[in-house]
Order: sequence, then C-alpha cells, then structure tokens
Amino acid sequence: MDESTTNDDAPAPEVPVRMATKGLGWSGRETQDDLDGELIREDNPDAAAPVATGPAQLKAAVKKPEPPSLGPGAERPEFRGYGEVDKVWDLSTISDPMTELPDDLAVDAGGLFTDSRIFEVLDALDRELVALDVVKKRVREVASLLLIDRLRRTLNLEAEQPSLHMSFTGNPGTGKTTVAMKMGQILWKLGFVRKGHIVVASRDDLVGQYVGHTAPKTREVLKRAMGGVLFIDEAYNIYRLDNERDYGQETVEMLLQVMENERQDLVVIMAGYKDKMDRFFGDVPGISSRIAHHLEFPDYSLEELMGIARLMLGTQRYRFTPDAAKAFEEYMALRKDQPNFANGRSVRNALERMRMRQAIRLFDAADKGRTLTKGDLVTIQAEDVLQSRVFAGGVFDQ
Repeated sequence: MDESTTNDDAPAPEVPVRMATKGLGWSGRETQDDLDGELIREDNPDAAAPVATGPAQLKAAVKKPEPPSLGPGAERPEFRGYGEVDKVWDLSTISDPMTELPDDLAVDAGGLFTDSRIFEVLDALDRELVALDVVKKRVREVASLLLIDRLRRTLNLEAEQPSLHMSFTGNPGTGKTTVAMKMGQILWKLGFVRKGHIVVASRDDLVGQYVGHTAPKTREVLKRAMGGVLFIDEAYNIYRLDNERDYGQETVEMLLQVMENERQDLVVIMAGYKDKMDRFFGDVPGISSRIAHHLEFPDYSLEELMGIARLMLGTQRYRFTPDAAKAFEEYMALRKDQPNFANGRSVRNALERMRMRQAIRLFDAADKGRTLTKGDLVTIQAEDVLQSRVFAGGVFDQ
C-alpha cells in the first residue's frame, strides 16, 4: 500500500529479522518456507469481530469463526479461513464443553493440519538433516502435543499452555541451531508464538562488562526475541559461579523471570556441550526446572558424514567421482580423530576447500588452452581431495 494512504494510527511494521547463516540446514540454503517462518509479523489490528452468539443450544453459525484465542500474547489473526468445512459451530454460549458437548462431536483435524502446513516443516527437517532420528522423533512429539492442544481449543477445551522451553546438548555441527530454527517455524505455524523469528544470542550479547551494563543488554535481547524463539548458544558461559564479580547473575535472574512470566510469548532454547550444560543446570537449578524438553544431539558416524557431504554437493550442483568419494571418506576418517572436529560444519569446510582446489585446477587447465565442459565444472576429482594436508601427516587442514 502506498504510504500516502496508510492509516496514521496503524502500528509501523517491524523490519523483517533474518537468522545468520550459521545453523542453516545441511542444504546450505533457505527455502521460501524457511523465510516465511523467519519474518517478524505484526498482529492484524483489523481482525474481524467474533461470530454473533446464538441460542443456548449448539447451532450452526452463519459465518466461519475466527480461530480460537490462544491466550495473552498468542493471538494468530493470520489464521483467517481456519477450518475449511461446510458448516461451523458457535461455541460462545457453551460454559462447560466437558459436559455440554457430546463426546462424538467431530473436530476438523484435517483442516488444522492443512492450514498450519506443519508437515511441510517436518518433512523439510527430514530432508535437510541427515540421521538424528532420535532428535527428529522428539521434535515430532512436541509438534503432536501442540497440534492436539490447538485442536482442543477449537472446542474451548482450554488447558494451561505446555512449557516449551528446551535444552539442546551436543558437540558443534550436530544441527542444534537448525532444529531450533525449525522449532520456531512449528511454534509460529500453530500459533504458539506471535512471530516466526529466532534470535541467536551468546554471553557477549547478554552480559555487560561493568555495573549497570548487563540489564539493558539483556533487556534489549529479550525485547527482540519476544513473540518468537531466543536461542542461547553455549548458555553455560552466561553465569560463572567461580567468579563472584561476574555480572551474569543478573542475566540469569532476568531470564528466570521471563521464562516463567512470559512463557506464552517467548520460547527459550539453551544449547551447548552436554557436560557443561549439566554443570550449568546444577549451578542454576531454577533454569533446569523451567525446561521441559531436553534433546541430545549425537555425533555423526562416518557413513552419516558422507551422507551430509553428498547432500551438500547435490544442493550446490557438484558431484564426486568414485575415486573422489573414496578419498573423501578416507579424509573424514582421519579428520574425525583430530582436534576441533565439528561434524557437519567440518564437512562443509572441507568441501569449500575442495571446491577451491577444483577451481584452481580448472583455471590452470583453461589457461593452457584446454576447453572446459559442463562435466568439468560440476565434478570433484580425487586430486582435489588428496591435496589436503590431512593426508600428508595428519595435520588439521586449515
């Protein structure tokens, strides 16, 4: 709409917030559906009024109703057209749905599943993450809980909103940030958060360096994350129990308050190494008691790392020759036992270096007068892999 016709009283739209590229799925690029989930979306001030009430008994309503209220901070005006069925029911006069509604009253589960497009997110998670079957199963369990809770609310079967704060533990590169991003989309599509964005933060973003500096920093991060997901990487660094002058205690106190009082408008996901997260929860038991879902991300096996490599190559329109695939498997077997190995992230870094070697090889060939073909441009040869210093003596390939 042209700015000259905009209502002066309408709230200004927020600037869309995109996640950093860190933590994207192993495809290395976002789908349009990913972007849909990341955009901050304002509530619609012009939402239609509820359907007019009818007689005391249950009766067919003339118009389709607005989606049921999800409680303070969880309204979803975007769900207009929810439940595409031939007729809908006016439940506004029902005071006790447990006793006044018959048990055989059908609910439109299919409509909710279709409208929310939740299975698109779950299918994308399967495509973009290799293995991690236990993690994917747990994500589907959480999604099932949220779907059924949303379905119950269509019959005014209100219940306390489930606690959705989570802990992700595992080594670097195991997909924690990617899963957090998908979880944000699931929560948004089902109306449990007002916006689909995720804010990634660390100690540097939350804790100040002098008295009076911490509270404003933490408050600003929480403000940006409201209505979405706050992902705190290496959360154990926030609070250092052995340092009595550490300002992280103030951040912890603010997080505890928000996780309890604003849980209908913010989901907090804390991530890090398992042993350090366990110690952090021991030092700050109030945090642990507010987290209902603990997901552990295991390291990838050699076979799974090869699967990640093939997925990345396919997404970027490259392929291995048989000899190159064998060489890369040997490379990963050596690299796994070296320091600073980061699972999928190390696979991505290795492939970037191999693309560089391929480019140099083809540049030199073209400079000598050779005609390059499409096959040359998309193929990683064994020599592009074997030039790694990992084969020359086990030194980490920088």
